[in-house]
Amino acid sequence: MQELVEVCQSDVSYISSSKKILTVVTAVHSNLSVIPYFSTSHITLYRGDAAGIISTLEENSVDCIITSPPYYGQRDYGIENQLGLERHPQIYIDKLVTVFREAKRVLKPTGSLWVNIGDTYWSGKGRSHGIDTKQKYRRFDRPQDKTGERPWCTPKQKLLIPHRFAIAMQEDGWIVRNDNVWYKPSATPDPVKDRCAVTHEYIFHFVKQRKYYFDAEAVAVPSKGARQTKTPPSVWTIATPPSGKAHKAVFPEQLVILPLLATCPKEGVLLDPFCGSATALVAAITQERNRRVIGIDISKETLEEAKRLLLPCCDSGC
Repeated sequence: MQELVEVCQSDVSYISSSKKILTVVTAVHSNLSVIPYFSTSHITLYRGDAAGIISTLEENSVDCIITSPPYYGQRDYGIENQLGLERHPQIYIDKLVTVFREAKRVLKPTGSLWVNIGDTYWSGKGRSHGIDTKQKYRRFDRPQDKTGERPWCTPKQKLLIPHRFAIAMQEDGWIVRNDNVWYKPSATPDPVKDRCAVTHEYIFHFVKQRKYYFDAEAVAVPSKGARQTKTPPSVWTIATPPSGKAHKAVFPEQLVILPLLATCPKEGVLLDPFCGSATALVAAITQERNRRVIGIDISKETLEEAKRLLLPCCDSGC
């Protein structure tokens, strides 16, 4: 793909006196365009850096954004400068905020942003060897296995990345509507002996303004009270069945059904800036054939899988 996007990123400055890390990442708005990796009348896939690609999209052109960025220190996709392997979690959070600052520009005033993001612990024990009894994809040089700056990067410390990210988004002008909890009854076994097993993640709902599109009737659940229905709870119990996909980190399709029904109009435009194998994109078009979807990913192999999964959606003329 011919990339015509310029992205500038400054070096990271460590301020030892305050024990804080400041990261300045800026995307250059461009009037240039990028050539889609794949496109039809309803589907557009781009390969490249998320912030850079988004900077070329039209302002206020997207109705809804649903995404799950790479988690911090959880996967090595073998791609240079990939998100998630930064040497400090603050750098990771700052990069995410920069991506969504660009996304805010293309999101309509009435639009919603949904972000699924997980947490991790700081280890500080050095690179692991042998068989990982927790997750088979973690045998690589993880940033949290190194010595880190305390008190945040203390061994055994839960980093609280999801809520640090949400607070950073608030400070960048977003309105946080919910920190929905995804409870996983069939979560990956967590063989620890000195804390509770982790069986949940977060799905944050962000908006740009007080009034926004939300179809409450479409997501209403039965009520035992005076009214027949009520708004859905903020804890979602969703199992994680095997996906059969080549992509290493796939969330279940059921996770995006409520956000789509509630905040993506039937003829709306959905953007996933970290689309992976296109779970959200496939669900959006399967649910409503008149929707348009835009996916961005840095991996060619992942986009090939996304294209293969999206092609059946084109059988009906999309």
